[in-house]
Amino acid sequence: MTEFVFEQIGVIRSPYKEKFAVPRQPGLVEDGGGELLLLPPYNQAEAVRGLSDFSHLWVMFIFHQTLEGGWRPTVRPPRLGGNARMGVFATRSTFRPNPLGMSLIELKDVRVKNGEVVLELGSLDLVDGTPVVDIKPYLPFAESQPQARAGFAQAAPAGDMPVRFAPQAEQQLQQHQARYPQLRRFISQVLAQDPRPAYRKGEDVERDYAVWLLDFNVRWRVVDGHTEVLALDPR
Repeated sequence: MTEFVFEQIGVIRSPYKEKFAVPRQPGLVEDGGGELLLLPPYNQAEAVRGLSDFSHLWVMFIFHQTLEGGWRPTVRPPRLGGNARMGVFATRSTFRPNPLGMSLIELKDVRVKNGEVVLELGSLDLVDGTPVVDIKPYLPFAESQPQARAGFAQAAPAGDMPVRFAPQAEQQLQQHQARYPQLRRFISQVLAQDPRPAYRKGEDVERDYAVWLLDFNVRWRVVDGHTEVLALDPR
């Protein structure tokens, strides 16, 4: 078998500091944008010449947080409730023979200044620090197929879990309003996806969860069919 070696060309800067609660696809969280910082020797203005003429990019990356898990011939897609098994090649699971991922992400701006090349990205589904191995412009005429079938993932996930903020969380939102004006909407849209493990979603037991978003450890629980944000503890 032939072996291939890939060079890391860049790194993702993202509001998602851990894998838990990352949206399953780009575009599901309106304020979940980030950046792609190109690394030497690929941080050259010539390398991104003409890129700003494209509105979206294919970003190819490494599933770096699940490398040790290896690959599995079958996986349990969350979209199927975490119960039914599907072949790994019929899913976008991270547990693949080669840990390569790809995301279609909006390109908002290209910044070239003081030896840095930074791509400002729209809503993404990548963890902070994700290694990027390639980028390619999205071509609508060739890659947009509205009539295509998508098996068990034909439609976007619901993302309609009601989200409320407890008094302590409301107070903390006000404290950070100046620096993070969209913080309420961002947290609400992330938690509206109900990021709990699929096997937990049918439980009647109240259980507290926490996830790092931006600079906050967001703590919440699900009560009577809605999410209650308990607190936003800064790092």
